[in-house]
Amino acid sequence: MKKKVALIGASGFVGSKLLVELSQRGYEILAIARNIQNIEKLPNVTILALDVHQLDKLSAALKGCEAVISAFNTSLDNPNLYEDYMSGAQHIQEATHRAGVGRYIFVGGAGSLYHRNEQLVDSDDFPLDIKQNALAARDYLDFLKLDKNLNWTYFSPAIEMNEATSGERRGKYQTKENTPVYDDSMRSLLSVEDAAVAVVDELENNRYIKKQFTAGY
Repeated sequence: MKKKVALIGASGFVGSKLLVELSQRGYEILAIARNIQNIEKLPNVTILALDVHQLDKLSAALKGCEAVISAFNTSLDNPNLYEDYMSGAQHIQEATHRAGVGRYIFVGGAGSLYHRNEQLVDSDDFPLDIKQNALAARDYLDFLKLDKNLNWTYFSPAIEMNEATSGERRGKYQTKENTPVYDDSMRSLLSVEDAAVAVVDELENNRYIKKQFTAGY
């Protein structure tokens, strides 16, 4: 049996694929989500219903884990999206500290990646419907960079990682730190399945300790 990993946001778009990837690789997984009805019952998975804002309960739950992977996100129609995202992410980070877990991987957004010396979220053509989410994810990365104790990694998916680009696990991808990976057509593409591969590979290889990284084809 490989090490025990806590996966937060295990019911979501990215979290559900991370759960599959971790399970297939033989990890013992504590799958945490506020709503657990859609969490797939897979081998070596313990499911726990928990809101990340419940700091004491979350801290207690994470004890004994060797790593925490967060795929936490908030609903795009949440009127307090920015505040809830920031507080939720910070609670997860603090709970990881309190539980004595040294390894922390956070799945954020692509908006913090740079193109021509400008972060994508600051560009004039950035989609308004996801801008508050992207701003929160970028600002949380700035907050996370101040943490000198955790062995953290911040994963930014490709610009185009959505339902339309997903459905296939190739198991092959390229990585960069804070600029998008573009293909020959100058598109930044990745399936959510391969995003999960990239995150679990990072858990195993520790290439981006205290760094941001992204992946694409």
